Amino acid sequence: MAKRKKGGGGKKSQRRGSKSKRSGRAKSSTPKAPARFTGSASKRAVPRRPAKPPIRRSSRPQARRAERAAPVQSKGVYDAGLEKNAANYQPLTPLSYLERAASVLPLRTAIVHGTQRYSYAQYYARSRQLASALAALGVRKGHTVAVMLANTPPMLEAHYGVPMLGAVLNTLNTRLDAVALAFILDHGEAKVLITDREFSGTIKETLRLAKARPIVIDYDDLEFPQTGERLGEFDYESLIADGDPEFAWAYPADEWDAISLNYTSGTTGNPKGVVFHHRGAALMGYGNVIAANMPRHPVYLWTLPMFHCNGWCFPWSLSVVAGTHVCLRWVRAKAIYDAIAEHGVTHLCGAPIVMSTLINANDQDRRAFGRKIEFITAAAPPPEAVLAAMADAGFGVTHVYGLTETYGPAVVNEWKEEWDPLDKAGRAARKARQGVRYHALDALAVMNPETMEPVPADGMTIGEVMFRGNVVMKGYLKNERATREAFEGGWFHSGDLGVMHEDGYLQLKDRSKDIIISGGENISSIEVEDTLIKHQAVMFAAVVGKPDDKWGETPVAFVEKRPGHDGTTESELIAFCRANLAHYKCPRHLVFCELPKTSTGKVQKFKLRERAKTIDPALAQPGADT
Repeated sequence: MAKRKKGGGGKKSQRRGSKSKRSGRAKSSTPKAPARFTGSASKRAVPRRPAKPPIRRSSRPQARRAERAAPVQSKGVYDAGLEKNAANYQPLTPLSYLERAASVLPLRTAIVHGTQRYSYAQYYARSRQLASALAALGVRKGHTVAVMLANTPPMLEAHYGVPMLGAVLNTLNTRLDAVALAFILDHGEAKVLITDREFSGTIKETLRLAKARPIVIDYDDLEFPQTGERLGEFDYESLIADGDPEFAWAYPADEWDAISLNYTSGTTGNPKGVVFHHRGAALMGYGNVIAANMPRHPVYLWTLPMFHCNGWCFPWSLSVVAGTHVCLRWVRAKAIYDAIAEHGVTHLCGAPIVMSTLINANDQDRRAFGRKIEFITAAAPPPEAVLAAMADAGFGVTHVYGLTETYGPAVVNEWKEEWDPLDKAGRAARKARQGVRYHALDALAVMNPETMEPVPADGMTIGEVMFRGNVVMKGYLKNERATREAFEGGWFHSGDLGVMHEDGYLQLKDRSKDIIISGGENISSIEVEDTLIKHQAVMFAAVVGKPDDKWGETPVAFVEKRPGHDGTTESELIAFCRANLAHYKCPRHLVFCELPKTSTGKVQKFKLRERAKTIDPALAQPGADT
């Protein structure tokens, strides 16, 4: 047991209970219902009425017409004496999903991790113990709790235990370097950091660079022992054991309250902090169940990183249908096939690289299932050959699309029966489209950003993809200007360019923000360009994405050398990138050339994208994609 900081044990009232409580199991099969609080655990109150958003007049024609058409609200016969109160209104929150699952199906298996098994009663109790332990460490409403964890039980528990206090969960991308992580800890003002020992090398350097001084809690995964260094004064399982499984956690006072903080790459080096609210998380919890065709008690395999948009909100979705989470620490073909066969997996999600891993597996690693496994993928549309190979392996692929700002996928390629008779090429063409809006999304449009009018639904006219609804972010943390620009005209501007087909299906054509999506992760082309330009031999650099069957896209760098540096090689510059960037951000290909520019000196990236498509994949630099 780790040494405990003086005064960190908490009050007795937060650690009451017997040894059975310390094991993570609640006293009875029917867990105690939570109290309805407003913020701190010491003040009980009826949830207050959600604040009305400020009215901002728009210069956009469509927005002005909508404002003029909006009826003036007055208190009528259906309002007088019919106000919200504690009996008829509770703020939406996904926390209630776990509470219900534990109450109705307490013995149902919720989590599988190696030899570990947790029932829904235990899952709920451990989440409350985590909330209790964090409260004892001083975590309060509005505080940020960062986690650097693999796909393990503590990550699932954090999705409930942290917001039970009104605190905000910040899941860290385990592939980021120390510089990026230090920025995130500082910008998010992390009070606590829960970290897996596997990542201790990166986190140690992160803590050295960061100004923030969070309380560090180490997690030692006993199913997959690590040799990493212990960095904190607390051990995760010791804190859980000391926590209260009947901790009186807090419903949000307002469903607009923040529940999580996710960082996304933009067209600048520093990421932006995207804030989710309880209402959006709750609605997306249901939305995933519908879009993924989840039955009662599905079995979900975690091939998608849980840090990515809160695992596309599936940690909350599974509780809706009392499904089973099968944790997977590392994505390996044999482990995936074995888990599907052993646990009866029904659903999994992942980037194109996961599909590539499955269809390129050795024969000895493969398994035959005799049933269809639902696979949900985002990023670049799957090529025809990949779809066919996935079908042969027993997987049905559903293509989705979204952004961090939309809680992950908010658009689904909803398959139509009339497409079944089409040939393989025809079906693949339909699969390549991003699709239609989730049930939880109010509106999806392709608009002219200047006039804010929809473009013709002809499959040819390009416009900007825009979203509107309850599963759009609250905004960017500490960045009012970016938030205001993102919501200009009453729509969320994605920055992605696409067309709308006659049947109402969206198809992307380009990404105006120059983001490259590789292995499901966002790469800022400008960040890579800025790194290359720091090399003494580089005068100009432009980075674009090249389509890739395995990764979806990979970065390609086009470089103009400075005079007198003819001896500089491609491998030298890629090595320079690897020394200064997370490895997955580094170019796999680097081409020396004169960059095509406009008369004003702007690089014509559309020409470079076309050229990148012609590059032979076999010429990739060794190790550039790891």
